[in-house]
Amino acid sequence: MLALTIAAAVVIGLTLGLFGGGGSILTVPVLTYLAGVPAKQAIAISLFVVAVTSAVSAVGHARAGRIRWRTGLVFGAAGMAGAYGGGLIGPHLPEALLMGGFAAMMLATAVAMIGDRRASRPTSEPGESRVPRVIAEGVVVGLVTGLVGAGGGFLVVPALVLLGGLPMGAAVATSLVVIAMKSLAGLAGYLQSTAIDWSLALPVTAAAVVGGLAGGALAGRIDADRLRKAFGWFVLAMGGFVLVQQLPPGLPGGWSALPACAALAVAALGLALWRRHRAAS
Repeated sequence: MLALTIAAAVVIGLTLGLFGGGGSILTVPVLTYLAGVPAKQAIAISLFVVAVTSAVSAVGHARAGRIRWRTGLVFGAAGMAGAYGGGLIGPHLPEALLMGGFAAMMLATAVAMIGDRRASRPTSEPGESRVPRVIAEGVVVGLVTGLVGAGGGFLVVPALVLLGGLPMGAAVATSLVVIAMKSLAGLAGYLQSTAIDWSLALPVTAAAVVGGLAGGALAGRIDADRLRKAFGWFVLAMGGFVLVQQLPPGLPGGWSALPACAALAVAALGLALWRRHRAAS
């Protein structure tokens, strides 16, 4: 299974480099169902993989001058605060609730990727009046990242477009900086109570970095919109699979977490649909 896990890590990095998000949502399922890692440790490893891969993938965008550092650092700093708090809280929550929340994130990510992101347009150049909104959303997105170990690129990119006033290309590039910052903060929170198997984390990270570099090189050279939508349908199927896996084998025990998981799924899908409506209006 290690070879299959490494191959999947390359795909994770590839999609992260191409889209500025999306691929990292597969890291936890890959570690959990392919590598057999417990959910909480998988989330911690995922945060490390996503942080390193995003940082390396951002280098090419930085050289090309696509990263808007001021907006990215403000959003990233706010995200770090939320992610560290999420990383402290996550290890103390039931695994069924964490994985149910993660499945909700996958479903919301799929909706965002299948939807037409070309409808999103920057309203104007970023101004001081938007800074409080950027900070507030950064904290919320960071909290989600810290809890479930996903980079949250599907939330970061629209926020940078709609609140930060960035064009799509700059938003994708800047999101990598934001994702790296808040993933590191979430990891710091998880490491307070969760150990990482570095013999697995390092090769998976190396494979994801290779994929991220390839994705960055391919960005702008392929029909990314069509590929993103196809990948979104795949994430949708995977999210449904993860959610079904949280159904308990017997009646006792796990059912208490299901209403919360369902509520998280509905909330995440509602948020993604609301963003699509707002972007299109």
